[in-house]
Amino acid sequence: MCEGQLSWFDNEKAENTLVLQSHIKQDEITKQVANSFDYEFDGTIIEEIVVPDFPSQFQIGLIVGSSGSGKTTILHESFGTEEKIVWDSEKCIASHFKDINDASNRLGAVGLNSIPSWLKPYRVLSNGEKFRADMARRLKNNAVIDEFTSVVNREVAASCSMSIEKYIRRNNLHNIVFCSCHLDIIEYLKPDWVYNTDTHEFYNGRYLQRPEIEIKVSRCGKDAWDMFKRYHYLSGSLNKAAVCYVGTYHDIPVCFGAILPLPSGTMKHAFREHRIVVLPDYQGMGIGNKFSEMLGEAYRRAGCRYFCKTANPRMGQHRDNSPLWKTTSKNHVLRPDYIKQQDHDYHNMLHNALVHVNRDCFSHEYIGDGKQYEFSYGSKNKN
Repeated sequence: MCEGQLSWFDNEKAENTLVLQSHIKQDEITKQVANSFDYEFDGTIIEEIVVPDFPSQFQIGLIVGSSGSGKTTILHESFGTEEKIVWDSEKCIASHFKDINDASNRLGAVGLNSIPSWLKPYRVLSNGEKFRADMARRLKNNAVIDEFTSVVNREVAASCSMSIEKYIRRNNLHNIVFCSCHLDIIEYLKPDWVYNTDTHEFYNGRYLQRPEIEIKVSRCGKDAWDMFKRYHYLSGSLNKAAVCYVGTYHDIPVCFGAILPLPSGTMKHAFREHRIVVLPDYQGMGIGNKFSEMLGEAYRRAGCRYFCKTANPRMGQHRDNSPLWKTTSKNHVLRPDYIKQQDHDYHNMLHNALVHVNRDCFSHEYIGDGKQYEFSYGSKNKN
């Protein structure tokens, strides 16, 4: 929704009452149930549901309320039914999109940033990954999305809501309506309007403040890599010389980083990022980029230079656009050291795909601004 088009929140909403009537054939059980609770029942069920006059132009709308409060009925009555998503069990999920760029943008938009998962068939994905994959295919103008976040844990719900909101705003999509029984997603989804079917209240959720995400960073041993290695987009290996760090959120490990010295005849005290991994449930919240920058800032303050190279398009594009990073002469160059023998067949498939489309790699040096983070083995990452 554009600025200046929110005046309708200040007015009384026009409402219609939808009357739903159904009949059942009575038997001894229905009679006993009614008699047991002194409930007068003649086999006719009548429900009255208040349907507000929704705005015609917006970007994100949310209908929220408890089960049985009429959310889905209002959604279908006002906006239509949800599109059914069909997956080919013989194809990987990335093959269901127009091209590799479309797959990258849409899957990244829902926080599904695990490239090995892109190359798996839908049937073997976890519930959280299936939810994100379905969302990736539904995101378009006039989409209707029912039971949003109902089958995933709250970490996935928050991260996916946040990344979806960014994608919709960035691509200027419009009239996308979500329906959910969970109030905790509102601050992350930031909808232009919210209609609560329990209270019949309308309000603007776009300017709500997202909860602060605090990531604490500490040194760790190499054994911590076992928890994260399967989620790295290129390799499960870890250099023996790596210095390792773990980031925790509410005392739960959510991200891992490994740093290596960068041997050079012309540079002193130079290091490079060897591994950055965020667990799937927490992807899409910007933790990976912030964690990388936290490490870069710590090394910069210690008088060192900090370099990164990656084939991950989401992370590379972020660094291209961030004033905290400076491109090197190797940026956007297909690096031959990215085409080595990998741990699993799907890594080779990935590299073949990257070469086929001439996918370039990203190379940057962290320069920072000295104002981003405070360090004491615990640092704050604000959205």
